[in-house]
Amino acid sequence: MNDVLEIRESIGRDILLEREKRGNRGIPTSVVRDICKRHYQRVRRRDKQTILQICDESLKCDEWEKRTIAFEFAFRIKRYDEDDYQVFYRWLNDHVSGWESCDDLCTHALGLYVFQYPSSIDSIRRWTVSDNCWVRRAAAVVLIYSIRRGRLFKQGLEIADRLLLDEHDLVRKGYGWMLKEISNKDPKLVYDFVMERKQVMPRVSLRYAIEKMDSKSREELMS
Repeated sequence: MNDVLEIRESIGRDILLEREKRGNRGIPTSVVRDICKRHYQRVRRRDKQTILQICDESLKCDEWEKRTIAFEFAFRIKRYDEDDYQVFYRWLNDHVSGWESCDDLCTHALGLYVFQYPSSIDSIRRWTVSDNCWVRRAAAVVLIYSIRRGRLFKQGLEIADRLLLDEHDLVRKGYGWMLKEISNKDPKLVYDFVMERKQVMPRVSLRYAIEKMDSKSREELMS
């Protein structure tokens, strides 16, 4: 554990140095990714549990740079066990506090987990009724990794239906984005879904969903 803490502190020192270089004005995300890449070389041969412990320690600090590095470390593991769901869900529920961190976790580590364990959709369905708006957004966004690889279209439509009238604008945008990703692969599937619901579907979700469709389809769905 001392080794885990030392790596966390080393990451913290590098972040602090970069802040000081810029007069504490903030660090570009690209620089944070470089710090991550450099430190991951030190741990990439460690066992998965050790790397996840480093992530957990970094997330305790509640700084966006360390959160970004923690999520990237987890994504670089690449191969998960089914019970890692509990770790990722805890991160989502406890450490995601905005759409940026939600999307970072869900389109990378957590999205890859769902791709590897599609049966987790049974748990994801429950996210759609969470009191946490970022968990509800995640229910849609976490499927994008799989959708881009030709999977989970039907499940994506089901999640969108569950979130259809969600009160939060960023949840609506989240499932709209997910529908747009499905439309890139199967536009008719999304066309039919939206056509059946366009009278009640929030405008922001509809616009996201049909953004990449041909002009004729967009006009029909927006009319």
